[in-house]
Amino acid sequence: MFLWLKAFHIVFVIAWFSGIFYLPRLFVYHADATDRVSQERFSLMERKLYRGIMTPAMVLALVFGSWMLYLNPGLLQGGWMDAKLTLVAAVVAYHFWCGAILKQFRAGTNTRGHVWFRWFNEAPVLALVAIVVLVVVKPF
Repeated sequence: MFLWLKAFHIVFVIAWFSGIFYLPRLFVYHADATDRVSQERFSLMERKLYRGIMTPAMVLALVFGSWMLYLNPGLLQGGWMDAKLTLVAAVVAYHFWCGAILKQFRAGTNTRGHVWFRWFNEAPVLALVAIVVLVVVKPF
């Protein structure tokens, strides 16, 4: 059972991070868009990605991860897991920050340019690398 949970956890983490990587890229293009048709198209794409893929994937990744911890609470004794869960909490916060930015674009109140969003897009890459290293290497 545990291996099934782990497999589904990994699948939904991949789906979630796919959206986490793509949504800020859409923000880059959206911030650059000047015509109303493009802005509306980006708003629609962003909303569908966030609500239809990213958020359900995040919830399911967290459900399957929590279920594994429930079945094997010994995993919580490693310092690497504390660090991983801290990074996961940061990625969850990033996810909701993306949702807030999505609302700003939809309301026409975004003030950030495409360069800011290019940098914003890099943060989850660093988190993912750190999470994978912590899970695979278990350095502490």
